[in-house]
Amino acid sequence: MPHPRLFACAAACVLALAAPTLAEAQGAGSTAAASQGVAAKPVWRAVSFTTEAPAAGGLLVLPLSSEADLATRAASLTEAERAALARALGSADFSYDARKTLSLRGLGAWDMILVVGLGETPLAKTYQSAGAVAGRALMDEPGAVTVLAGGLPAEAASEFAIGLGLGDYRSDLHQAKARARKAPGAATLVSEAAAAAEAQYRPRGEAIVSAMAWARDISNEPANIVYPEVFVARAQAALAGAAGVSIEVLDVPAMQRLGMGALLGVGQGSERPPRMLVIRYRGAGAPAAPVVLVGKGITFDTGGISIKPSTNMGNMKMDMSGAASVTGAAIALARARAPVNVIAVAALAENMPDGRAIRPADVLTAMNGKTIEIVSTDAEGRLVLADALSWVDAQLEPAAVVDVATLTGAVRQALGDEYAGLFTRHDALADQLEAAGEAVDEPLWRLPLHPSYGSDISSTIADLKNGGGEGAGAGTGAHFIGEFIDPDIPWAHLDIAGMAYGAADDMKPAGSAGFTVRLLERFVRDFQPIAGPET
Repeated sequence: MPHPRLFACAAACVLALAAPTLAEAQGAGSTAAASQGVAAKPVWRAVSFTTEAPAAGGLLVLPLSSEADLATRAASLTEAERAALARALGSADFSYDARKTLSLRGLGAWDMILVVGLGETPLAKTYQSAGAVAGRALMDEPGAVTVLAGGLPAEAASEFAIGLGLGDYRSDLHQAKARARKAPGAATLVSEAAAAAEAQYRPRGEAIVSAMAWARDISNEPANIVYPEVFVARAQAALAGAAGVSIEVLDVPAMQRLGMGALLGVGQGSERPPRMLVIRYRGAGAPAAPVVLVGKGITFDTGGISIKPSTNMGNMKMDMSGAASVTGAAIALARARAPVNVIAVAALAENMPDGRAIRPADVLTAMNGKTIEIVSTDAEGRLVLADALSWVDAQLEPAAVVDVATLTGAVRQALGDEYAGLFTRHDALADQLEAAGEAVDEPLWRLPLHPSYGSDISSTIADLKNGGGEGAGAGTGAHFIGEFIDPDIPWAHLDIAGMAYGAADDMKPAGSAGFTVRLLERFVRDFQPIAGPET
């Protein structure tokens, strides 16, 4: 049932923005941002599939599970090259474990041969991660790449190609050398299953690579370049021309009419106004009830009046990683023309401490009428999600709702950088999300939603407060968010604070990981309807 206030809201509640060109979206915003400019995005390697190995030369990639694979996968090499490879692998005591690499130069006619381990029993996600390791290792090698994928199933070759694109991502968005860099050589995957592999890679694999790059870019950009209005413009540019897509943007007057006091309260301390972005995509043959993805989109988080320490505050440009991920998942699904019905909602604001900013002990009223005592202005993510979920509850009839947020440091203390936290009242929804995470190697660990968390966030002056003191910080945050969605609606909260960004590794540069883009894409594709509350 739509919320009563929505009946009074005509089209004026929606700020309709014409989709800009990509250049306009990249440069959208203040004069200062425009004067600084935005670096041209480096061109990724073009990917093709063939059954015939090209002439020797350039860069060669060999994904191997054991030395025995050389006889088949490297059959197109000369006998001397295979023998030299075998000697080098033996001399290096190469283990063939997943993601292990060995780089050899000057062997035969090749400028470089990169051996990538697959492990003894590789899975689909193994091939993708191996491809990402190869893509990252070859990032600064300008030559053409040949991947010998003979004997691999079509799905494995496709996943390896996806991984190449993921590993090829660069975060040097504003370095002079990035603007001067020439496009790298193409990548050719050689396989007897080339046609089937390419059919799996296009358009889904390409769409995933593109969407991951979009989510990483928007997260890695500094806050003087990307803020709520620019986030919206870039999302529109990424989806321009995509069939089955419609976009709404709620501006400040629209949110005021709807009574979104929580989201507006977070953004009122900034000169850059908040926005709520709604992306709808429905593919051919998709079910009537949408899966709704909601993301926390704090484009920069100072902590507000409850200001954060200066150490590592710059990472708070990535406090909108949840919004980036749900938008990225929608981009991937729409660009691949997936047969799904998905709605992505990004709650966008900048949390700043000026004279208009909310204070500790202030009381805000969310769209659903619940009042919130502010304990800390640094617990702002749950506030923007409160209004976003209230809007979803009032406006939509979802099959399921999943919110994603860099919400708490507590989840990092509990789970480190190995798992994101999963909270839900529905076991069947937990099962589907965990399965999706396992399939794409973005693992989740379910944490409790204990009834006692309700008393931890009770307030003496309002309906609830936005903090629960010491203890289960991730759990009380999740419980707070759950107060703004009907308990009969299958809902889950993913706290990705420990997984969204970090140091460079063999699969990505420093900065955003694009975490949950692939998980959510897989989850929505595989989603099965869920009955009422289970737990």
